[in-house]
Amino acid sequence: MEKLNKRYGLVTAICMVVGTVIGSGVFFKAQNVLAATGGNMPLGIAAWVITGLLMIICSAQFAVMATKYEKVSGVVDYAEATCGKGYAYYLAWFMVNVYYPGMTSVLAWVSARYFGVLFGWSMVSAEVLALSGFFLVASYTLNAMSPKLAGKFQISATVIKLIPITLMAVIGTIVGMVNGTLPTNFSTVVSETVGGTASSGLFAAIVATVFAYEGWIVATSINAELKNPKKNLPIALVIGSLIVVAAYVLYFIGVAGGASSKVLIDDGATTAFTNIFGGIGGTILNICIVVSCLGTLNGLMVGATRGMYAIAARGEGPRPNTFRQIDKATNMTTNSSIWGLFICAVWLVYFYGANLTEGWFGYFNFDSSELPIVTIYGMYIPMFIAWMIKEKDMGVFKRFILPSISLVACVFMVFAAVYAHGITPYLAAKANGTFSFPVLFYMIIFAVVIIAGAVLRKTGHKSEIGEQ
Repeated sequence: MEKLNKRYGLVTAICMVVGTVIGSGVFFKAQNVLAATGGNMPLGIAAWVITGLLMIICSAQFAVMATKYEKVSGVVDYAEATCGKGYAYYLAWFMVNVYYPGMTSVLAWVSARYFGVLFGWSMVSAEVLALSGFFLVASYTLNAMSPKLAGKFQISATVIKLIPITLMAVIGTIVGMVNGTLPTNFSTVVSETVGGTASSGLFAAIVATVFAYEGWIVATSINAELKNPKKNLPIALVIGSLIVVAAYVLYFIGVAGGASSKVLIDDGATTAFTNIFGGIGGTILNICIVVSCLGTLNGLMVGATRGMYAIAARGEGPRPNTFRQIDKATNMTTNSSIWGLFICAVWLVYFYGANLTEGWFGYFNFDSSELPIVTIYGMYIPMFIAWMIKEKDMGVFKRFILPSISLVACVFMVFAAVYAHGITPYLAAKANGTFSFPVLFYMIIFAVVIIAGAVLRKTGHKSEIGEQ
């Protein structure tokens, strides 16, 4: 079987981590965090640091796994090595049909939404929906036709998105210290926290930041195409995660130097950019957000286009001979890419119908960009437990302490997602005399996808036997 070329270096891998995590979230989550903490800056910073620490812990555990396992697709390799081939198959099946396309399709829409802001388009307009489809296809084309160019775009987009973040972090902090806005924001609380206590406000802020940190695991999808992956992937995961945390915290502080906490809660970061950089600040911000989102979209598409290949390369799933084919001219998984684009398109239609209309799917309306995190972090837990049981040649720290901490971090991530999308919507719905259980109905969809994967896995094996 033809193999993928080792075309990506350490810089590209780091940019995959940074570029996939830092998207639109960094620009508007600051407002959510301030609202949750009532404008309490130290509490808000604590939320960004705590969630970032959880990400660093999990990435460090996967970094250790990367030093030992190398095959086709990072996290799927780790699942196979720790929990067996069957578990790896279902993890990969979930990622290719729910996790990657769910987030990828939403990023296509978010990119179009912020682009539309420049022209005054409504975020639910036909123009934005059409542009979403264009961005989705363009990202697919870039990855399918020229993987090297896609890697270069990832590096460029990462650099571009860090420019406004760095400028705001540095200049915003300096301006805020000079005019006294930053010290005032640090010493003033605008309103009560969510829930009325510091602990409840902190937890609500953490929930707001959890999803801004998601996406780093996508970098492991280029494991087979990374030069010296056992060395470079661990370095990329750790360094990339540290860069993301530093960028988020410093940006959050810089924004607080551009406007009062009350104004930021009411109007968002655009006001801070305008106050510091002038009238064109808001426009520049939106342009940078578009580039930022497109970079994240590209990173997610990398995972989406390689998903079926990761399954088929193991002889698993439907028609493995078809999906493990690699184009000789581009050295790209063409058939796998086509499937990835198709599923992304399906989830784009779902997201639009479930979240941007009155709801096409009844009880099955849920946020497809965030709820898959409920399961992806849950599916890491058995891997960490199996690692502690099997890896007897590892030292105490790498075998027990780090995976145990990572396990706790994953449990927290799952609980945070359930709290944000299950308990909170339910309480709000109950107050209005109705009931809502989005996580429950999401899990029904999850079960259907897994059952379909089980059926097609058996069909694929039979087809393979017949072809032989």
